[in-house]
Formats: sequence, C-alpha cells, structure tokens
Amino acid sequence: MRVIFLGPQGVGKGTQAALLGARFGIPALSTGEMLRSEVKRKTEIGQKADAIMKRGDLVPDDVMLALIRSRLSEADARSGFILDGFPRTPAQAEGLDGTLAHFDTQLNAVVLFKAPREVLLARLSGRRTCPKCGANYNLETHPPKAQGVCDHDGTRLVHRADDTPEAINHRLELYERQTAPLAEYYRKRGQLREIDGTRPIDAVQQALVDALDSQRQAPSTVGAHRTPQGSGSA
Repeated sequence: MRVIFLGPQGVGKGTQAALLGARFGIPALSTGEMLRSEVKRKTEIGQKADAIMKRGDLVPDDVMLALIRSRLSEADARSGFILDGFPRTPAQAEGLDGTLAHFDTQLNAVVLFKAPREVLLARLSGRRTCPKCGANYNLETHPPKAQGVCDHDGTRLVHRADDTPEAINHRLELYERQTAPLAEYYRKRGQLREIDGTRPIDAVQQALVDALDSQRQAPSTVGAHRTPQGSGSA
C-alpha cells in the first residue's frame, strides 16, 4: 500500500500514520522528522532547512524531492509507504509523480484529514516532542504517561521552536494558500478520501482503515505520467 496523508498541521496525520504503518508493516515517512534529523546531524540539507523551518516556511522543492527519492529507495519502502507531510504544493505533487514513475510504482490512495482551525490551534499549542526518538504528544489529547517525559525512552519533552503561536498561524495560512489546493489535484484523479480528524484516535484509525480497504488492491493512475489521467470524486 502506498498512501499520501494530506491535512493541516495538528490534524493528527503523524499519529494515524504511525498506527497504520504498524498495522500493515510499512514505514510511515514524516518529511518533518527527516528534515529535523538532517538539522540535528548538521548536514548540508539540514543547515539550509534549519532557519526556514524555524520561520514556519516551506523547504524548497528540490531539497524535499531529493530527500523523498533517497528515502523511497531504501529496502523497507519497496513494499509500501505512507507519506506524511509531502507533497505540500502542486509543484511537489508533480515532482512526486516523476519520482514514483522512476521507481515504476503508483499511489493507491490520498487521504485528507480535516478539522476546524480552532481545534488545530489548541492541539498545536499543546504539542510536545521527544528530541531523541521524535515521538509526538499533546498535553490534552495524547499526554505522556509521566508528566514531561517520553513514554519510550524517558527523555525530557520539548516545545518545538516552530510551535509558537506566531509560527502556528503562519503555517496554517501557508497550508490554506499552498497545500489545500492539492485536494482538488488528487480528487480529479479519483484517489481522494476525506476523514474527520476531530474524532477520537481509535475512531479516526478505523475510519481510515475502512476508507482504504476498498482501495488497497485497486490499480491507480496517480504518479504515472505514461497513461492518460481520468477524473472522479471521492
């Protein structure tokens, strides 16, 4: 199964990607985590991306596509993957089409998670992250078992620099302008499925599995430049 998760920051894509990946034995690929790893290791890509991410801006397409192509070439992604946080613009979507064609593969589905802005703001302001393993928590909806520390490794949780109120509002505005149009891009290809991201985690996961179940074995035209594209709606 090869799936893209779309939706604004704070809607729960990362949590659902981790659950779905564990269920089907495929990697959940968070571009945010990949970039933060590059920043931590002080690679050339990481140095370029660091200041951009702190402002809440989007990392340039060529950098993102290079990251994605490299990651999809790894062995664990060959049988399937979940892309969480990519693509974010129509140009990136077209670049991803080319990358998938390079690997002679196609997408099975694109899932759009939806939630009102006030819910997203509340979730993002309460988000905490483990700097060691990358696990995400929320003080209200998904708190750690022990206050302030990661369930997995006991590391002190941090409030990310890009989760300030200013950066949150900036990212949500960028999403509306640049990423929201992707829903129509994939809807025209008959691949889009919409999920209510305000429901409890287990309910969202079940709705996601139900939405994908009928798609898993169906052929897809997304990501293939070599055949004409059809149209349809979710």
